[in-house]
Amino acid sequence: MISVIQTDITALDVEAIVNAANESLLGGGGVDGAIHRAAGPGLLEACRGLNGCPTGEARITPGFALPARWVIHTVGPVWRGGGSQEAGTLAACYRSSFILAKEYKIKTLAFPAVSTGVYAFPKDRAASIAVSVAREYEAFFNAIIFCCFSDGDKKRYQELLA
Repeated sequence: MISVIQTDITALDVEAIVNAANESLLGGGGVDGAIHRAAGPGLLEACRGLNGCPTGEARITPGFALPARWVIHTVGPVWRGGGSQEAGTLAACYRSSFILAKEYKIKTLAFPAVSTGVYAFPKDRAASIAVSVAREYEAFFNAIIFCCFSDGDKKRYQELLA
């Protein structure tokens, strides 16, 4: 089941939340900073041990102080106009996240809108990619949640899922 909600991803009681991280995995702004703050210092230590993550891939850590047991960190592409394989790289982020979730037998997970903040990926295209990839993996999960920051983002996902 794929759904959409508008809330703080750090408060969700799911098995895993996905972090829209940067390649260092050491925290940043937006959802990345919020997840690091809510999880506490253990998350930063765990991320240090991962030695980063290339764009398009994903890594997993415990959730520490979060309600979620796991955090799947994925690094989305910076939008450069669409001619630098950004769409394929964003799809790879979602696929990598789903593959890790399957490996860890996670059945409920929540995603933010990866790459649509400071990385400036166009929100409509990003949402379309996210929903398309989620549909590829839907049968393996009990709940896939798109956790939106704004009402506009929520409506965008609702339209795609209708």
